[in-house]
Amino acid sequence: MQKFLLFVLVALFWLGNSIPGLAVTAPTDVAISLGNASDALKFFPNQLEFRTGQKYKLTLTNPSHSKHYFTAKDFADNSWTQKVEAGQVEVKGAIHELELRPGATAEWVFVPMKSGTYELHCSVPGHQAAGMVGEIILKES
Repeated sequence: MQKFLLFVLVALFWLGNSIPGLAVTAPTDVAISLGNASDALKFFPNQLEFRTGQKYKLTLTNPSHSKHYFTAKDFADNSWTQKVEAGQVEVKGAIHELELRPGATAEWVFVPMKSGTYELHCSVPGHQAAGMVGEIILKES
């Protein structure tokens, strides 16, 4: 099934680059903060909702004084990542977890492929138990 979804996604990407206007479709911007300046162990917001087949740009920031992880493996496995960009580096391919050091910002451009509810957490020891968890909901378009 995943191979079929990958085939469909590649075909859509190819068509999107072949049909004028589709390739330049701007993603929907969504901002999420990993912690805050008071070092709260929480995602802001901690519930995210996306529609399958639509393009999003998730802008992640870490305003706290410690590193945090945006860990959502099952969500990532059911989404197509166009790119992750941080600083002067752009990463392509399978992404399961992003580490943001204090003051860091990263952008994740993706298209959700399969509806469902997925776990989000920070994998720094103790952060998940302290409440740095969330939920990502993918709904059918």
